[in-house]
Amino acid sequence: HLSGGEQQRVAIARALANDPRVILADEPTGNLDTANSERAFELLQNIVQQGGKALLLATHNPVIAESCDWIHEMKDGRITASNPRGTRNSIF
Repeated sequence: HLSGGEQQRVAIARALANDPRVILADEPTGNLDTANSERAFELLQNIVQQGGKALLLATHNPVIAESCDWIHEMKDGRITASNPRGTRNSIF
């Protein structure tokens, strides 16, 4: 049996296997420890930057959110704020 972190890494690899133009990632680092979370997010960032891809990512991690170009906050299924990176004093 695979651990939660191993399952998460397999899911990321599967999502990238077909070389998509848009990567949809729902909590891609949710089940990973801090070091592996950083590695996984850096991998996604590199793939986006080098491959000319778009990444739509859902996260509860403010560090990861602040690394994205745009941050859209949701509450009860509705977007409550949309801001480019660095334009908010705090997040979450």
